[in-house]
Amino acid sequence: MSLLVILFAIALQVFLTIKKISPFLSLLFVTIVCGLLLGMEPAKLLVSIEKGVGSTLGSLALIICLGAVLGKILEISGATERISSTLIHAFGEKYIQWAVLVTGFLIGIPLYYNAGFVILVPLVFSIARRTGLPLLYIAIPMAASLSTTHCFLPPHPGPVVLIGAFKADTGKTLMYGICMAIPAVLIAGPLLGNILKRIHVDIDSVVIAKENTRANLPPVLPSFCLALLPVFLITLSVVTAQLMPQGNLFRTITAFTGDANIALFVSVGAAIYYFGLKEKRPMNEVMKWLNEAISGIAMILLIITAGGAFKQVLIDSGTGQYIASFSTSLRMPPLVFAWLITALLRVTLGSATVAGLTAAGIVSPMVAAGTVSPELMVLAVGAGSVFGSHINDSGFWMYKEFFRLTLKQTFLSWTVMETLISIIGLAGVLLLQLFIKS
Repeated sequence: MSLLVILFAIALQVFLTIKKISPFLSLLFVTIVCGLLLGMEPAKLLVSIEKGVGSTLGSLALIICLGAVLGKILEISGATERISSTLIHAFGEKYIQWAVLVTGFLIGIPLYYNAGFVILVPLVFSIARRTGLPLLYIAIPMAASLSTTHCFLPPHPGPVVLIGAFKADTGKTLMYGICMAIPAVLIAGPLLGNILKRIHVDIDSVVIAKENTRANLPPVLPSFCLALLPVFLITLSVVTAQLMPQGNLFRTITAFTGDANIALFVSVGAAIYYFGLKEKRPMNEVMKWLNEAISGIAMILLIITAGGAFKQVLIDSGTGQYIASFSTSLRMPPLVFAWLITALLRVTLGSATVAGLTAAGIVSPMVAAGTVSPELMVLAVGAGSVFGSHINDSGFWMYKEFFRLTLKQTFLSWTVMETLISIIGLAGVLLLQLFIKS
């Protein structure tokens, strides 16, 4: 009976998504319906929803908001443009694909996918026009690197939510995610781009925003350092935890500054000072950047919150124990089961975030049972969340319209790229499992 209720809840979510209802409202509605059908008393259902909202926001609100602020400051200050132009000049035309790939990867770590995509599209067109190279030859590495960081690496919303849901370690997830992201982005980026360069796109007919030509871009070193500061602080805490004994002063300090919330807070403070106050910008202008960044991710926070409520209802209703034994009855490894469930949700729902959130509620009991590494479960669900992107995904249409592709061209490039990242991600998780204890 529980399985039928969950399948009905998923089908209802798909139906409401097709009807263009906001994922925030639809997920909340599905949560209430699912809880009642699972036999929860209304009073207990309300308590469960409140608990899910509180636990979800408590673990990720600061990370997502601070990440958005850092990304906005880097964007407005021109730091992302400085990073891009520096890498392009350093690699040269012969290795232009690698320059675009590294640019997308570095910019993709602090910036959300949509923001990074919009920033880099003019650069892609400029390179294609200047070099005469096929558009997709250059565009695919950029899109692959942004997509890979989006689904595997904190502080992006998807991984952050899953880290909270599975009680995973942020630093370990980041390090494992980078290990998986590198082969995924190499295969789904330059290698696929070489195959797709035969697809002709008339870039002369495409009208895009003009590139930023301002001369007062920030220096190279601060741009790189501030963009990568959160990653450095988090990674340093993981390394010192492995190399130094408990109670060591330096280990204690790095453990504090390596917390994702503190690492991002320190980075935002440094970015505000260097790109704002040091440049004699008035405080109200700098705070306006902050307000714009927070307003831009408000709906993402609401969607994630509703997903957290759904997860908690599944756990409190007693369905969790049933789900935990489900993969055992199917004789399917937990990581493969999690990837498969998420991939099916992604194909039907379209949204990677909603697919990951829904899957988190279903597979959380497996992590609680202690049979699988929570960090690897985060990455397995993240990999499944980008599988088979098609016409119900906003990213599909953004890619298609910006590059003026036909539906066939978009399926052959974007959908294939996303599916490759997903499958390579699953392979990476299974390989890492051989060396990592749960």
